[in-house]
Amino acid sequence: MLGLKRSVAACILMLSLTCACNDGKASREVKRFASVTGVKPEKLQAYKKLHAAAWPGVLKRIRASNIQNYSIYLKRIEGKYYLFSYFEYVGDNLDRDMRKMAADTVTQRWWKETDPCQQPLPDATEKRKIWSDMEEVFHTN
Repeated sequence: MLGLKRSVAACILMLSLTCACNDGKASREVKRFASVTGVKPEKLQAYKKLHAAAWPGVLKRIRASNIQNYSIYLKRIEGKYYLFSYFEYVGDNLDRDMRKMAADTVTQRWWKETDPCQQPLPDATEKRKIWSDMEEVFHTN
C-alpha cells in the first residue's frame, strides 16, 4: 500500500512549465499539463470504447481550445486503475479557452459519458474536480 501511496503522491501535483518552441516561422509559448485520476474497474471497457471512437465534435473543440498532443494513458497499480493525461496548450488565454470548452454542448455530453467512469483522487474530490494536477519534474526538447 505504501508503494501505491508513493506512486500516486508523485503524480498528484500540477504541471505548468513553459517552454519556447520554434515551428520554423516564429517562436511561440507552449504550456504542458499533466493530470491523474482513477478509473472504475467496471467502467474501464466503456471508457476505452468511448476513446477508441472519440466524438468529432469533442476533438474539434479540443483543437479550437488551442490544445495539441493530448494523450491519456492507463496504468494498473496494486490492483487499481489510473488514467494519466498530458496535453500542450499553445494559446494565449487558457482561462478563456477552458471556459469555451466547458460551455460547449457536445463536450458537456461527452463529459456526462466519461465522468461516471472515473474515480477522482482525494485532492480532486476536495476541489470538486475529476482530475488531479501533476507537477513536471523533468522535460527535454
